Amino acid sequence: MNWRYAYTALVACTLAFAATMVARLAISPVLPLVVDDFGVSYGILGLALSGMWAAYALTQFPSGVLGDRYGERRVVLAAVGSTGVTAALLALSPTVPVFIVGAVLLGAGAGLHYSVATTFLAKQFDDVGRAIGVHVAGGPMAGLVVPPVAALVGAQFGWRWAIALGVVTAVPVFALFATQVRPTEPLRPDQPMRERFALEPLVELLSRPPIAYTTLLAFLGAFTWQATASFLPSFLDEAGKLSTTQASLLFSLYFLVHGATQPLTGSLSDRVGRDTTAMLTMGAGIVGYSLLVVGASRGAGIATFAVASVLVGLSMSWGAPIQSRFIDLLGAEERGVGFGLVRTAYMLLGATGSVVVGGVSDVTTWLTAFSLLAVVMALGLLTLLANRTLRLGL
Repeated sequence: MNWRYAYTALVACTLAFAATMVARLAISPVLPLVVDDFGVSYGILGLALSGMWAAYALTQFPSGVLGDRYGERRVVLAAVGSTGVTAALLALSPTVPVFIVGAVLLGAGAGLHYSVATTFLAKQFDDVGRAIGVHVAGGPMAGLVVPPVAALVGAQFGWRWAIALGVVTAVPVFALFATQVRPTEPLRPDQPMRERFALEPLVELLSRPPIAYTTLLAFLGAFTWQATASFLPSFLDEAGKLSTTQASLLFSLYFLVHGATQPLTGSLSDRVGRDTTAMLTMGAGIVGYSLLVVGASRGAGIATFAVASVLVGLSMSWGAPIQSRFIDLLGAEERGVGFGLVRTAYMLLGATGSVVVGGVSDVTTWLTAFSLLAVVMALGLLTLLANRTLRLGL
């Protein structure tokens, strides 16, 4: 295979996505340390994480507008740079309120990346499913490395140094992207920003039946992903009775499978269809989350949780087929703003996953909280089956 600029762009975008993920994912493995240090509940920190993911979701749409106005390269650089700065703020937080604010700002800065990077890559590749699958794998790639490293650093030096890993990662990736990705021409450099935020065309886009249907599917997946990324180590530690090291290793296993299967599910969706591939991921989620709950309730060993983590990792690869579905439905001229808009819609709703699951675990048990995730995956599968069985054409 001859190397070409498109592959350089894909690698740079994937590493940039990984950098924006490192700072966010470094929080979960040291969450028990933050709880002990500040003396707060998981529900409160779940609120902080939901705020972070909500801010991440809210900046998806504006990032698309900014990408059309100033070019994708500038926006991605702003995302990586702000991630490093806000990760430093979060690591230095003296109180819970400052921690919450830092988490929200971190999410907002990181959220500038994904929509514009995906739109940029869609211009470089014809097989968009495979390209999106590789790009999405940047998140799991970070998740593979970050949990055990953050847990180790947190145990040795404290949670603040663990979260500072976001700063250490962002700096070299910022330099790499700045030097390897060519300047990009803005699509709409002269159009007034207020026109892009006009309510009527945005409502029209979201209300198209196929877009609304796909947004529902993405919301169900995002809700589950947010909760899993926030609390899987805590579940394995407290409900599964595993050590912090074991829980972090399984969290890494989850991300390894998640990352490895994203390009595969993306390519598979190019060949056999978006919905068929999405059904495979949702089905894996039903089995995976159920196995986590049953294993914890029966005092199973680490092997059971390892199998469950593999299935959950596969299930969270729903992003490649479903996001490719959005790209299929959007015209070339509306992908920048349109993809950002639908990302904001489903991720803003999905951000509730952290606070809901954290709150349910406080009020009831971790078993109940993670049973909820199996139910959400079942709803996703039933929605896909209904569209196919009833031939709704969505």
